[in-house]
Amino acid sequence: MKIVFLGLSITSSWGNGHATNYRALVRALAARGHDVLFLERDMPWYATRRDLPSPPWGRTELYTSLADLRDRFGTDVAEAHLVVIGSYVPEGTAVADWVLTTSAGAIAFWDIDTPVTVKKLERRDEEYLSRALVPRFDLYLSFTGGPLLDRIQHEFGARCARPFYCMADRNAYRPLDEEERWSLGHLGTYSADRQASLDALLVTPARALPGCHFAVAGAQYPPELAWPVNVERVEHLAPNEHARFYARQRFTLNVTRADMVSAGWSPSVRLFEAAACGVPVISDHWDGLDSFFRPGVEILVATSADAVVAILQELSPAEAQRIGAAARRRVLAEHAPERRAELLEGYVRAAAKVAA
Repeated sequence: MKIVFLGLSITSSWGNGHATNYRALVRALAARGHDVLFLERDMPWYATRRDLPSPPWGRTELYTSLADLRDRFGTDVAEAHLVVIGSYVPEGTAVADWVLTTSAGAIAFWDIDTPVTVKKLERRDEEYLSRALVPRFDLYLSFTGGPLLDRIQHEFGARCARPFYCMADRNAYRPLDEEERWSLGHLGTYSADRQASLDALLVTPARALPGCHFAVAGAQYPPELAWPVNVERVEHLAPNEHARFYARQRFTLNVTRADMVSAGWSPSVRLFEAAACGVPVISDHWDGLDSFFRPGVEILVATSADAVVAILQELSPAEAQRIGAAARRRVLAEHAPERRAELLEGYVRAAAKVAA
């Protein structure tokens, strides 16, 4: 197939989890023989922080405006068998409307922020998607599963809402032999609505265990945040540094944004990537978590600082290693980009049959 993606960013992972998903999926689709074009709006905050300016799979092009997009890539969009529009695309509502009137192929919206998107639709906030657009897509691909998918279909009129979760590329995320530096670490961009969970599940345990070392890596944390002396702050890490960061932790912490906790069934890309590295994950709790990993067998669930402290002090290295290895096997079997590429092909075939 000729496939065109219009996504937030594939060239820069700064401040977003979209890039590693796009990179993994485009690589897998190209490996399966598809002709893939990724179109990205040239934004200044990404222009100065591109950690993959020229992705080696498919073709990547930058555009400067909606007019530039129409002028230079109208033929590509018109002739594509599939166009995938991502969430948070700048001027996304106008972009989607143009694609829907231009392309003769299947058109999908890939929502990597589904609970946030639904909140925006409730408020009639049309930053990147409108209520009127939802029923026009052939496919609504959602990184959130569970009951929210039914709501997207029945309340917002999506013709075909399907789960399309994040993924972890086994080539980039794998176990490495590194010396342990931190008892517990966290990798993620700052988000105000999950900072309380980070405080409870990492900062408070750090204060309770002054002899242990902790780390928080990610961009956009406010400078006024006060960290204990045994919490090391690491600014933005490029994806090619993620596996090494995970490998230097005894455990890694997954904390989930409030909207995702409320919706449930919303595994983050960092959760899959950490698990693919074989490091045992301690996660907050949300509905649906046990459909992705078996608690106590493939993941550790903690709802308080005391629970985290108990894990750090009492779980044996052998048991921790078993849990990390089991999670890695689960990710490689169910959440690898090759699996997502196959799933996307199947969704497109099914949508074509419905349209016929």
